[in-house]
Amino acid sequence: MEFSFYEDELQLVKLIGQAGDGLGYPTFVVGGFVRDRMINRPTKDLDIVCVGDGIKLATKVSDLLGLKRAVTVFKRFGTAMLKHGDLEVEFVGARKESYSTDSRKPDVTPGSLADDQNRRDFTINALAVSLNEANFGELIDSFGGVKHLGERLIKTPLEPGKTFSDDPLRMMRAVRFASQLDYDIDPETFEGIKEYKDRIQIVSKERIMVELNKIILSPIPSTGINLLSEAGLLEYILPEFEKLRGVEIRNGIGHKDNYYHTLAVLDNLSRETENLWLRWAAILHDIAKPPTKRFNNQAGWTFHGHEVLGAKWVPKIFKRLRLPLDHKMKYVQKLVRLHLRPISLTNADITDSAMRRLLFDAGEDIDDLMMLCKADITSKNAQKVKRIKQNYEIVKQKLKEVEEKDEIRNWQPPISGELIMKTFGIQPSREVGTIKDSIREAILDGVIPNDYDAAYTYMIQEAEKLGLEVKS
Repeated sequence: MEFSFYEDELQLVKLIGQAGDGLGYPTFVVGGFVRDRMINRPTKDLDIVCVGDGIKLATKVSDLLGLKRAVTVFKRFGTAMLKHGDLEVEFVGARKESYSTDSRKPDVTPGSLADDQNRRDFTINALAVSLNEANFGELIDSFGGVKHLGERLIKTPLEPGKTFSDDPLRMMRAVRFASQLDYDIDPETFEGIKEYKDRIQIVSKERIMVELNKIILSPIPSTGINLLSEAGLLEYILPEFEKLRGVEIRNGIGHKDNYYHTLAVLDNLSRETENLWLRWAAILHDIAKPPTKRFNNQAGWTFHGHEVLGAKWVPKIFKRLRLPLDHKMKYVQKLVRLHLRPISLTNADITDSAMRRLLFDAGEDIDDLMMLCKADITSKNAQKVKRIKQNYEIVKQKLKEVEEKDEIRNWQPPISGELIMKTFGIQPSREVGTIKDSIREAILDGVIPNDYDAAYTYMIQEAEKLGLEVKS
């Protein structure tokens, strides 16, 4: 396993080395860039460490490139960044860190390359390549990172307790790398995560979510979530998910383990889409099953209303996790609320009215909802899966037919409230809402077509029932 720069990067990295030589700084490219080059993984981030002033080095590089005001400086962190082509290049001086027991913010002092490598999270991220002319391209591997890349292993460079106690977010990063790269976590390292799991509580929710979302976006996200659960981290981050675990049996009747079912849905969906928020909908679609679980001697286990309660939980969960409380949250909430609707329609004769209402309620998210519903088919009963998938295709085709005929997706009422008030000379009132609702229901039920003339005539009829007259 060897390291090499791409041809189009050589000029830049040699120039960085030249700038380092000019300042008398030993200069290195470190961390993820080296790791990803060695495993042929695409990367756009170039991390530069110098034994000196990183901001001064960045400024020198910018001058040599002939760039003006190109360097972004983060004085608080002692770092600087500039963009060059597709690469984001970050500069920092080598440093050593020490931590207090109740904070993940370190005391930072200048250090050597060895000090800087000691503070790295994992051996595969502690690799460095020299950029100075005297030893350009020399690989520095102090902890066996190349060997661990070959073994596909995540391992801390120091004793795991020190690594994770100093910076508890590294526990999430270990799981994230294992999930993204399909690597194993070294047993001793994993035991360290389990031992120090409670320290995750001192890390901000925002930083935890950055790592969790990367886990969710990994090729097989169940890998990472299972590791979080096994390590004891998931109960601190998303305890509602942990409560999905287990199967209860009564009178010889059991239900599926909703923890593993949810992971199966998430993995199914992840084969089809990289939409983070659609994946979140998969995670939360059955989240309210535990409190809605009931046993009936005739029906067996039921979870009536879990989609409604789950939708109510979505804003609370997003707020607690510091996830966005905007259209993304509302999108997830909508999909959780509607996830039973498409398949439930197959239990009866599929009417155009039912299709219109589903299209109306789902709006522009109908395709994502259908994708979630298809992913939700996880039964081990082959005949049942075949039947449900056939019904799914029937609903999908019927939706397409109704959409082409009635244009209900992203439906806008043909009659506005303003027109109702102007036509009958009334102010905003309950009557305006009543007429609008009547028109909408008539269109969705197929009583009238979805066009202006039919809706206007219907408006006049409904207004007459309320004692309203057209004002000339």
